[in-house]
Amino acid sequence: QVQLVESGGGLAQAGGSLRLSCAASGRTFSSDVMGWFRQAPGKEREFVATLTLSSGSTYYADSVKGRFAISRGNAKNTVYLQMNSLKPEDTAVYYCAAGPRFALRNPVQYDYWGQGTRVTVSS
Repeated sequence: QVQLVESGGGLAQAGGSLRLSCAASGRTFSSDVMGWFRQAPGKEREFVATLTLSSGSTYYADSVKGRFAISRGNAKNTVYLQMNSLKPEDTAVYYCAAGPRFALRNPVQYDYWGQGTRVTVSS
């Protein structure tokens, strides 16, 4: 069984920063892509960023490009999302996901999901 556990959410002021963490565990974990998605109240889950573990390649949604950075931790199967210059519209529950090599923007491409961590940005 694969588990993804997120941490690091909380309250920030506009212009501030937060860093989210996601740790994947499980003997069968072999996913090559780890991604971050978010879901605001009343809205659909939307893509934020992905990292391909084998190559280090990253991909971002236009709405966060230049402000957010996804990276891999020293611990195996750990990824971070550094969020800078936060805006009130970044307020959402953020989810970590893991998927196969072809996974990208579409949530249905991902096999495993974390429970989510809430980020609130005040103006």
